[in-house]
Amino acid sequence: MPADSTASFRLVPLDADQFAALHALSDAQLAERGMQRRVAEVSPGYPCRVSLADAEPGERVLLLHYAHHTVDGPYRASGPIFVSERAVAATPQPGEIPEAIRRRPLSLRAYDAHGCMHAAEVCDGADAARAIERLFADRRIAYLHLHNARPGCYACRVERAESAESAESAESAAR
Repeated sequence: MPADSTASFRLVPLDADQFAALHALSDAQLAERGMQRRVAEVSPGYPCRVSLADAEPGERVLLLHYAHHTVDGPYRASGPIFVSERAVAATPQPGEIPEAIRRRPLSLRAYDAHGCMHAAEVCDGADAARAIERLFADRRIAYLHLHNARPGCYACRVERAESAESAESAESAAR
């Protein structure tokens, strides 16, 4: 879906740097850490959480356990994710929903600034933008997590566009 500069949200992929060293490990070293290297057999089927795209058949991916909601509270959560060996970090524009997200049924979970869930919704990925906007209409909601509804795996974080832009500005100023 093309970017919508008036949209109130932005999808935030995982940072590729946190996985870079893992790709160099042997299969035995990965297994010691409870991880696996796989080769994508079909597409879609192996959605990368860094590129927010499906790995292509023949592409190598890591399957690993990832703590995606590290709040100190009852909604702390983790689960399996795929990270492509060739992943280039996605940079979705406000309102942009990548194809790998749009093509799947989604579970949206809406959290306040303290990590407490206030709302949840299931929708078709093609309707994700409307569902995100609806959840962000509640000013208590600080961010969302998208999950692939069928397997329940974490897909990405969604932030208010102004929050994402403020974080980018602060990061740039710190450099």
